[in-house]
Amino acid sequence: MSIEYIKEKKVFILNTKKSSYQIKVDETGALRHLYYGRPVGSSDMDYRYKKTDRGFSGNPYEQAADRGCSFDTMPLEYSGFGVGDYRVSPLKVRLKNGSRSVDPRYVSHKMYKGKYILEGLPYVRENDSKAESLEVRLKDETAGLSFILSYGVFEEFNVITRTVKIVNDSDENVELEKASSMCIDMPFGNYDLIHFSGRHCMERRPERDILSQETITLSSKRGMSSHHSNPFVILCDRNANEDNGDCYGFMLMYSGNHKEEIEKDQTGSVRVIMGINDEGFSWKLEKGETFQTPETILTYSYEGFNELSHTFHKTIRKNVCDKKYIDMVRPVLINSWEAAYFDFDEEKIYGLAESAKELGVEMFVLDDGWFGKRNNDSCGLGDWFVNEDKLKGGLKKLVDRINTLGLKFGIWIEPEMISEDSDLYRAHPDWALTDPDRKPMVARDQLVIDMSRQDVRDYLFESISGLLNKANIEYIKWDFNRSVSNFYSKLLPPDRQGEVAHRFVLGTYELLDRLEKAFPKVMIEGCAGGGGRFDAGMLFYCPQIWCSDNTDPIARLSIQKGTSYGYPVSSMGSHVSVSPNHQTNRSTPFNTRGLVAMSGTFGYELDPGKLSEEEKKAIGKQIRDFHKYYELIQKGDYYRISEESFSNHYFAWEFVSEDKSEALMNIAAVNVEVNSAFPFIKFRGLKEDSFYRVEELGLKLTGGALMYGGLSLDILRGDYPALQLYIKEDK
Repeated sequence: MSIEYIKEKKVFILNTKKSSYQIKVDETGALRHLYYGRPVGSSDMDYRYKKTDRGFSGNPYEQAADRGCSFDTMPLEYSGFGVGDYRVSPLKVRLKNGSRSVDPRYVSHKMYKGKYILEGLPYVRENDSKAESLEVRLKDETAGLSFILSYGVFEEFNVITRTVKIVNDSDENVELEKASSMCIDMPFGNYDLIHFSGRHCMERRPERDILSQETITLSSKRGMSSHHSNPFVILCDRNANEDNGDCYGFMLMYSGNHKEEIEKDQTGSVRVIMGINDEGFSWKLEKGETFQTPETILTYSYEGFNELSHTFHKTIRKNVCDKKYIDMVRPVLINSWEAAYFDFDEEKIYGLAESAKELGVEMFVLDDGWFGKRNNDSCGLGDWFVNEDKLKGGLKKLVDRINTLGLKFGIWIEPEMISEDSDLYRAHPDWALTDPDRKPMVARDQLVIDMSRQDVRDYLFESISGLLNKANIEYIKWDFNRSVSNFYSKLLPPDRQGEVAHRFVLGTYELLDRLEKAFPKVMIEGCAGGGGRFDAGMLFYCPQIWCSDNTDPIARLSIQKGTSYGYPVSSMGSHVSVSPNHQTNRSTPFNTRGLVAMSGTFGYELDPGKLSEEEKKAIGKQIRDFHKYYELIQKGDYYRISEESFSNHYFAWEFVSEDKSEALMNIAAVNVEVNSAFPFIKFRGLKEDSFYRVEELGLKLTGGALMYGGLSLDILRGDYPALQLYIKEDK
């Protein structure tokens, strides 16, 4: 059993292959967090907690005689608000009488086989994995509010999921002002916090902070998970590294405004809260109504960050993304954007496709500029009909011609945006998110369409369906090129405007789900100016996301490394682009560009007609190598190789097959020095006693030698050189 209940002690034990998670109903009815870590069997871990009277930490009324009993010091599983716990709270409510206090206490629970599912929100699917679920109902009798805490346990994957449903059992309306998905107290240990910050074109850069007695808040209020703060954090031991140490990963499956709060309190206990950002949020919960929070994914590793990452990678690839993508071989594509921008017609696009086919490319993607009067980025969004001044005879004619070449066809859209200079806006100005009597903030000369509205979603579904029904389109690049502001919907009353940001995300999810069901053979790649919406919520609907608008391979090394802490290579859209690069103007070798892009879904972002013969041959080899190593790259265990001796000069990363019979090591130089030390690497994840042949070096060594003795390589010279080593078990 993955879930046990010790009735006489009121202890719940959630077991995975490599972890135990314990919660307990105490004498007050509060749900306490007892333990999360390495397996401890059925021992009641409550023995670790000592009671003491701490000054200015009050006591529940019914426990007034026990001054050691305080919500302010108790490790709680889901705290209330205003009733004696002075730490950050996952909840804020406003009752009709003005009271804001809320005090959840245990009522009941149920356990069952299988994984719970969420309606209208993404979640970790059960697919072919075995899971069990626990639901614990807490209730505030005075407020008339119930809180159903749901846990999903994937024993083999070492994953626990959490979410909360809030139910209004009272006879009056209740205003939710904060409704977080998860609260957990970690009472023992000296932890560091790792989070992933950044900006447009430099996303998900890991930052490691030593926690002191403070509250750290990480968040986005941009209407998307954002380039700036990813909804994923790691708590780890001070000495934890890639291969050793305790670490805990917490990931929110949500694509909108989010907040993570990490507080170290007076006793050294660390509280982590994740959920919808409460800034600007409110939700009117009428009698009998429920509010469902997004899901969180939790995992624990005592073998460092690489093992933690492996768990998230497998979970996302096998149980977050749709099952049909697990074994689907993604086509090598070429995107028209950096080759043509807005300046193209049918013949230019066909010429690009024809040249790409000759090089071995398998899909052509037509990017921005094909619709309405879209000749630049200041007009046309929302007019999802073909510009026949550019594409004579319509889209079907072009698609058929490209299909005849033997290429699949994909197309770019940006459904959640609208241009003021568009037929759609002139017909429906009320469809844009704008405040009454106030000029809106604009970005890229575009506004945001109100995805909370059913009529808007119906229009978008019909428009996109019209394209997909008329032409053989097998791929969509779904973009989102600005932050959201002016969260005001013309359809909602004043007291519900705090719901708009969340309803926007729910509307986007609904449209994606509707399209996926209607067109199951069309794959959607997410994008938001690159990696502005790179989260597990979007991966539920889109199996891959454009990792960053920055295609410079040297910049991509850190972007893709940071992304890899939580997200698999199979989810990272990565392309070879021209040199000098269009974003950084940096020049890099074609081999290095290919090696870096190959550690993703792989494709090209250039004009193949402008390549030299040498570069064209290089593309053919890159595509052949990508197919040769496809299973290893897309499904293998990914290791960040970061030996201190060369980490300032080289990036290295490795893929190891599930059966440990083969591996691919990649090394890219970022700082070549005169008379430098030899690059030195140690492989990971091999069989110690098996022999492996290092093809490029003509060596035959044991896995133990490669992992513990390591390899000393020749010094790499020149501008940003790169090297790839393939090893295979020699049986």
